Amino acid sequence: MTPFIAKLVWWAGITGWYAIRYPHQRRSRKTPIAWRVEPTRDGILLAISFAGLFILPVTYVTAGEPRLADYPFHPLLAWFGAVVFAAALIGFYLAHHDLGRFWSVTLEIRQTHRLVTTGVYRHVRHPMYAAFFLWAVAQALLLPNWIAGPAGLVGFGILFGLRVGREEQMMEATFGDAYRAYAARTWRVVPGLF
Repeated sequence: MTPFIAKLVWWAGITGWYAIRYPHQRRSRKTPIAWRVEPTRDGILLAISFAGLFILPVTYVTAGEPRLADYPFHPLLAWFGAVVFAAALIGFYLAHHDLGRFWSVTLEIRQTHRLVTTGVYRHVRHPMYAAFFLWAVAQALLLPNWIAGPAGLVGFGILFGLRVGREEQMMEATFGDAYRAYAARTWRVVPGLF
């Protein structure tokens, strides 16, 4: 693999993510929102994550900046990054598919919302976050730049660290004992680890 191909793989991953997300986003918008949790705060966290997973890497992939942060390209790492990005896309697809109309970008509960505990959610409460972490790792492996590469880990890490607890509080407030029982038998992001 060459640096140019690695950049194409990154673009293909972004395109694949959008192709997975777009139809689910359209479908979920048809289900009215019952309530949202702190939309301004959530919007800021999403913007930070977007900067790390999209804005900084797009700047690097299209303009090669910041060049001062480049390090030598390693084809083996890039191949591994391609495999990790493919795993992220599979995770995104499964999480979106299993959530259906109950998926949303922001922290919100939709009318007729039900607790999803089947499919990939049988084992992990936040498989979409797991997929985003895989994307961020893939980005770090594909883009040999000390800023653009790990920017996804930093940006998404901030979102995750400041959001997941509030999301779980929202779910517990909505579903009560059913969510507490579900949380007791599942892992947050990585089965057997966290």
